[in-house]
Formats: sequence, structure tokens, C-alpha cells
Amino acid sequence: MQKATFAGGCFWCMVSPFEEMPGIEGIISGYTGGHVQNPTYEEIKKGTTGHYEAVQITYNPELFPYEKLLELYWPQIDPTDDGGQFQDRGTQYRTAIFYHTEEQQNLAEQSKEKVRLANVFKKPIVTEILAASNFFPAEDYHQDYHKKNPAHYKEDRKQSGRDEFIKENWKK
Repeated sequence: MQKATFAGGCFWCMVSPFEEMPGIEGIISGYTGGHVQNPTYEEIKKGTTGHYEAVQITYNPELFPYEKLLELYWPQIDPTDDGGQFQDRGTQYRTAIFYHTEEQQNLAEQSKEKVRLANVFKKPIVTEILAASNFFPAEDYHQDYHKKNPAHYKEDRKQSGRDEFIKENWKK
């Protein structure tokens, strides 16, 4: 098993695209990239800890290669927005790919270049590719939020504008 870590704005919206894929063994919502040990959601949402909201995926690369994870990741985000994602604003909602190995770094860089060369976006691609650091699981109520609170999740996602952006920019 290997780990992959992606930040794509609100971590609630980053779970469902990856779950139930063959070879995906688990997805944890959490925080990474900051300077506070064991941060809480209350600290994170203030935007002062340096953390990103992220998902950490445990996967079997023989059944679901890292390249496929990258192919699923990019169309979930606006890679040109360095101020957050959709209705979620602040540094904690920035996008990033956190690599765990040199191979992941190389594949992430290649995939970013492929997105850039596709010329889908008029603005530069700002999604960062960073070395993975400590990952802190979010509080239990954030795990599988879309399943535990489906009505709120659906309404929040609808209001965010994420799905409209995806349809407009990625589903061509």
C-alpha cells in the first residue's frame, strides 16, 4: 500500500471522487503542511497555522496507479485559484499535491505540465507540488462527512460553485 495526499479546498468535497475505486483502501480528511502540531479545525479555519485541508489516500498502486489518482484529482479543482477554492477562501483551502516519493513528485510535475499545455485555463496553474509532511487526521465528524450529513453536504457543495466549475471547465 502507498499514500497519496491532495489538497483541493474543502476536504469534504475531495473524498467522494476517490472512494469506491478499485485499489483505494482508505481516505482520511485532515490537515497538512503547517507549523502547528495536532491542529484543530477551529485553528485551521482561522487560516493562521499554515495547514491545508487535505485528503490522504491509502491505495494499492497495482490496482490503481498514482497516475490515475492524478487524473481524478485535477478535475476536482480550479488550479488557477491561489486564494482558496470556490466559496471557501483562505490559505487553508489552497490546492496542492503532496508527494511521498520521488516518483510521485515526477508524475505530479508531469501531470501539472499536461494541464498547463492543455490551455483550458487563461490564468497560470498555481497548484503547488510539495513534499509530504506531517498529516493530522481531522476530527471524527469530518470523516465521511458526505455520508454522515448528506443533506448539508449536498447543499454546501451546490452553493460552492464547484460542480458548475467542473462542468464548465473540465467536462468538455
